This record gives sequence, C-alpha cells and structure tokens, in this order.
Amino acid sequence: MTMIKQTYPITEQLVRNALQLAQQLVQELNRETDALKKTHQAELINSIAASKKQLVAQLEQFNTQIAQVLATEKLPNDQNSIKEYFSRAEAANLSTAELIGNWTQLMIVCAECRNLNEQNGAGIDLLSRHTKRSLDILKGKPEFANTYGSDGSTQSDRHSRTLISV
Repeated sequence: MTMIKQTYPITEQLVRNALQLAQQLVQELNRETDALKKTHQAELINSIAASKKQLVAQLEQFNTQIAQVLATEKLPNDQNSIKEYFSRAEAANLSTAELIGNWTQLMIVCAECRNLNEQNGAGIDLLSRHTKRSLDILKGKPEFANTYGSDGSTQSDRHSRTLISV
C-alpha cells in the first residue's frame, strides 16, 4: 500500500520551505551581483558567500529529504519521479494544485539561481585574474602579451619591466 497520504503533508511543507530558501538565495546572488559592481566590497562579498553556503546546505538537505519521500513510494530521486509522485497524490484524491505550483516555481527560481551564480562566478574570476595580473606587474613578474604570427599561430612575447621597487 502506498504511503502517499502520510508523506504528502510533509512534502508540501518541504517544498514550501525549499521555495523560500531558493528565493533567499536569489536575493543573496543579486546582492553579490551588486557588490561585485562596486569596488572595496570584499567583506560584503565574503559575508554573502557565507550566507549562500548556508542556504545551499539547507537546499541540499531538502534534496535528501525529498529523496527519502520518493523512496517511500519506491521512486528514484529525479524529475520524472516527482511527476509520478504528483500523479499518485492526485489518484489518492489529494489536492495537488498548490504543491505543483510551488514545485514549478521552485524549479524556475533554482534555474535563476544557477544563471546568477554562473554570472557572478565569471565576474569573480575576472576580478581575480585582474588582481593577480596587477600584483604580478607590481612584483615585476614577466607579463605575456599574445600576438599572432604570419601563419595565425599564437606567439607570446615577454615584457618584463619592474614598475615599482620596494
């Protein structure tokens, strides 16, 4: 016999909580985006990173809990199984509109999180490379400038100048 009538209220609450966590994560990612646009925001960026890490840990816990719910229905932890879980809930005469709506919204918010995180990661990588290059120049390490030969192949020219001596 199916356990869906016992697990369904738990699933509704888990998805509601996960949606709130994902929405908080979007807010943190947007704060991070704004902080990356301004200079001298290292402390704020570190604070946001810690907050994001905590939210992601909670979302990973949600994923584990959903996997357990699906396991009670003898379903694997994937998108098709979630749809099957919803079908079984409807077959058991449970009202699924709110849960399906929250799940759909959760998937949209998670996709937004992924996109924002990728953009912010690229921004952080660019800032990191710029900072490293600046430090290398200040330390007098050689800088490589890429040029192209007559055959189209890349050639590196070494430019080594110490700009500052300490």
